[in-house]
Amino acid sequence: MVQTRVRESVETRGRGDDAVTFDDVLAELEDRRTEFDEQRYVPKDFVERLKQVGIYRASTPAKFGGRPLPPAEFLDRIERISAVDGSTGWVASFGSALIYLAALPVETQAELYRNGPDVTFAAGLFPIQPAEATDSGFRVDGRWKFASGCMGADILGVGIPGDSSTGGKPRTALLSPDQVEIVQEWDVVGMRGTGSFDLVVRDTEVPREWTFIRGGEATVDEPLYRYPVIAYAAQVLAVVGSGVARAALDHAEQVGGGYAGVTGAPKLADRPHYRTRVASAEAELRSARAWFYDLSHEVWETVVAGDPATDEQNAHLRLASAHLAKTASDVVGDLVEISGTAPINRSHPLQRLLGDALVPKQHAFLGPAMYDSAGAVLMGLDPTTPGFQ
Repeated sequence: MVQTRVRESVETRGRGDDAVTFDDVLAELEDRRTEFDEQRYVPKDFVERLKQVGIYRASTPAKFGGRPLPPAEFLDRIERISAVDGSTGWVASFGSALIYLAALPVETQAELYRNGPDVTFAAGLFPIQPAEATDSGFRVDGRWKFASGCMGADILGVGIPGDSSTGGKPRTALLSPDQVEIVQEWDVVGMRGTGSFDLVVRDTEVPREWTFIRGGEATVDEPLYRYPVIAYAAQVLAVVGSGVARAALDHAEQVGGGYAGVTGAPKLADRPHYRTRVASAEAELRSARAWFYDLSHEVWETVVAGDPATDEQNAHLRLASAHLAKTASDVVGDLVEISGTAPINRSHPLQRLLGDALVPKQHAFLGPAMYDSAGAVLMGLDPTTPGFQ
């Protein structure tokens, strides 16, 4: 049974450990990020370290032992991780994905968290694969892409079609890792260490109660599960880009005072255009971040007060997320442009950061179409992209 397999897969989950500090984990990450990049995934032992500092209980319902964080607090942690390593920040960001699982039946959630609140969930949702309905659930068979963090996951999800009962939204079917083949097909220039591999499932029946509607209404009544689900999913990815851009700016400011070109030209910090562009980049990133976090606090206050987030608030969250992702990518690109020939070396820090910063703004949740949908909603029209609200 799926329930038994899921229970067994989470029995060895990490527990919160107050002896391990967040700074300890960041220091270890700095030492190991090259390892993760070379093997193309964040290993399970480091995922356990993230569990120890609460990343994977930050979206678990309090009724099941979680310590759900206000979104802005969780986003700040992901941004700090991403400033050390974007790939690990991306994987850690899916600690927020447990808000999706709040749409499961309460009894299923109780089984899922039976052995503790620290659950790592990864999913390959697309392309949506057909799933034959059975008397008790769905028969799942197919291959899905981009399952970021799947190598360290306790439970995996795959995308199957919705039906008349889901309002057109797709379902996600949950499986234990031993029911899924992970195909390590992931050769990219950005976020290389995310382990965004393919998932393959062959002719496996998943009970209906172990499926949920992505973005569906939560069955748990706690403030975090009244926060806009898809908007939060966009925020956690956008803030990864912000952390990467912060690392690029820190690098540019540190080396600016000490680097001189091979031609004998003035060192970078003595060049007016370099100083000006770095200062402009600081202003752009900090401005985008301030709006992004201010909105998160505003919407959180709304849902804590017991009111639903408005369509306009959701549109602003989506817009601010897309804007932050684009700004972060532009900032890193600008810093590469003004840094002379040094960044053409494959080992140069800005090379890695340039690739990493590109990924969030290319994501479907954060691309140019979000501006169109946000504009439509703010003008009283329906959003122009599916799943916007």
